[in-house]
Amino acid sequence: MLAARALPLLLLALAVAACSRDKGNPAPPRIETPAVLPQQSSTIVVPVSASLAALEQQFNARTPTELWRIDKAEPRCVPGKRVKLFGRAVKVTPTLGCRIVGRVTRGRMRLGGSGDTLTIALPVKAEISARDVGGIIGRETATGAALVRATAKLSVDGRWAPVAKVDIAYDWTEPPGIDFLGARIRFADKADEKLKGVIAGLERDLPRELAKLRARDELAGIWRQAFTSIQLNRDRPPAWMRLTPRRLGFGGYRIAGGRIELQLAAEALTETFVGDRPADPTPTALPPPAGRIGPRGLRFFIPVLADYAQLEPVVQRALRKLAAKGITLTGVGPVDAEFGKVTIYATEHGHIAVGVQTRVKARNGLLPATKGEIWLSALPFNAANSKVVRARDVKIAGRSDSTAVNLLITLFDDTVVQANIRDALTHDFARDYNKVLIAARRAVAGHREGDFVLSADITDVRNGPIKVTGQGLFLPVQVTGTANIRFAPGR
Repeated sequence: MLAARALPLLLLALAVAACSRDKGNPAPPRIETPAVLPQQSSTIVVPVSASLAALEQQFNARTPTELWRIDKAEPRCVPGKRVKLFGRAVKVTPTLGCRIVGRVTRGRMRLGGSGDTLTIALPVKAEISARDVGGIIGRETATGAALVRATAKLSVDGRWAPVAKVDIAYDWTEPPGIDFLGARIRFADKADEKLKGVIAGLERDLPRELAKLRARDELAGIWRQAFTSIQLNRDRPPAWMRLTPRRLGFGGYRIAGGRIELQLAAEALTETFVGDRPADPTPTALPPPAGRIGPRGLRFFIPVLADYAQLEPVVQRALRKLAAKGITLTGVGPVDAEFGKVTIYATEHGHIAVGVQTRVKARNGLLPATKGEIWLSALPFNAANSKVVRARDVKIAGRSDSTAVNLLITLFDDTVVQANIRDALTHDFARDYNKVLIAARRAVAGHREGDFVLSADITDVRNGPIKVTGQGLFLPVQVTGTANIRFAPGR
């Protein structure tokens, strides 16, 4: 009889014991969404320049010192003179012919200019003789000097070949000529015929000499090498910036400081990837020159990560410290609580899930000791441009009908317990932020791809709102600066 009455009590005790080992409330769904950072559009300066002195040397090397020679019979070197006598014009001196022999030589050609205008100065000297003048004079020699001046507006065509619109003028500072028998024999018009050819040659040769700077070849190499990925950070988290050039804008030539420079800017898509190096974009052919591209500047994101494993021990230590001080629950009284493993991951709607393995027992002995894993959710947030991330809206993630876990739920519904969890979830990204920023500055300070170097200077850094991702809490840091790609062949 006693055994029969004891059986229901034994079954009740087993049921209570089973309930006391309840796993707790249901865990929220885990979200594995990776960090996706916005694409940015950057404009990178592409300086391609050459020394004016080198260009000047090329011109002087390929242009002969003697520009031309003349050896020509001239039947009217000295026109005859006529006087009016008895109403008629009477010739008193004959028209004299001669032989014109001479040459024109040049001095050193000088290049200069400013802004988008190239200037060319070419000194010219003439030495011309009138020989056998009317059979009277054997030889008379005249000298003269002229200064050929050219201004060239430089551009490029659709295939990046140099184009020059040249405006050339010259004047005789000493027109060549001789005086004979009261008449002036002038040779400037004879020299002018030859100088026209020299001037036309300058207009033809200038683009040809500019093409020898191999600007197009250099541009094609820069364009091809710019399709690349640059490692911004090695770990925590590994991050890469991928460059995909889209346009190459031409802003004209600029002459200053003894150099001639193509003002170019490449518009590129800058993307940030977290994890393994992304596949490099496929290079395209050098596109035709575009017009001026918008505001110059390099823009990209740096992800700063706090993975959940960093936060878990912080929450655990905070709860254990609270338990050591003692916890009193409304309607229950003092309890003894033990906090074990803490699990944190991303869940829905930008929240994080916090699971805590817990054992709790009321000291009054009216309720059995209960253990299980309680799940809460919290919403991480940060103020504008702040590196400190806090949590709000901390609450039980889901209710359970189990009587045994009611004590656990009462424990985690307590405002003091939730305040400690909320404070423990506060994370200051400053240290990680500085570390990642230093790494990024180094990465873009002088990144070499073959014979080309990307150099960037970071001028402004701002961080955005915190992002909850499957990989951890990400603080997206937006970086702006200036950048250029230059040709720098390796030794």
